[in-house]
Amino acid sequence: MAQKRLPTRPRSLKARREAAARITDRLAVIYPNSRASLDFRSPFELLVATVLSAQTTDVRVNSVTPELFAAYPTPEALAAAPREELERILRPVGFFRAKARSLHLLAQGLVERFDSEVPRTLDELTTLQGVGRKTANVVLGNAFNIPGITVDTHVGRISRRWAWTREHDPVKAEMELNSLLPPEIWTATCHRIIDHGRAICTARSPKCLECPLADLCPSYEIEVGHPWGAHGAAHEAAHGIQE
Repeated sequence: MAQKRLPTRPRSLKARREAAARITDRLAVIYPNSRASLDFRSPFELLVATVLSAQTTDVRVNSVTPELFAAYPTPEALAAAPREELERILRPVGFFRAKARSLHLLAQGLVERFDSEVPRTLDELTTLQGVGRKTANVVLGNAFNIPGITVDTHVGRISRRWAWTREHDPVKAEMELNSLLPPEIWTATCHRIIDHGRAICTARSPKCLECPLADLCPSYEIEVGHPWGAHGAAHEAAHGIQE
């Protein structure tokens, strides 16, 4: 099966930044209320929930965390939790045995090395069990308002479609996005891209003809098979797109 051609992108960083800014400006209008979809009340809860979200849905994580945090509300309590009880609570999220072990080690790390406080730097966070750059950036951006780019499957896929990056490696993609976008919009933009990926720009069969960003998307012609101008006026009127 032949691979789709890559979308074209401007050669200069300045032009790429300008193209990205047009998209992020419109994203902010389309998705003004985007936020983290994991439920949390503290940095500790967000850290635990994000670790649990690996290879499952946020909805499923949200279904177990109320019981989990009612029973074990602090790192000390979680570190001392009986493994069998943790596994029972976590069973609906999948990989529950591995995740129970990971939470034990995570909580122990917080207690023993960080005085039961969630650290506020990426370097420190990534020393904890089950915490990679993606999880660390989620916590920094949403619990501490410290800017970070979170390259999950939606952000990676859509960033490639928008020609913001050609990298499939999340860390390399993160570095490219860091260079394109101003830090003050990193966290919010990631939430908006995730919402757009769930609603419109899906992995299979993206809804390009319904997309309010279609006129700005360098992958539109690749996905649809004809240039934007072929039906652009009707699409602009339908979506209220104005330049």
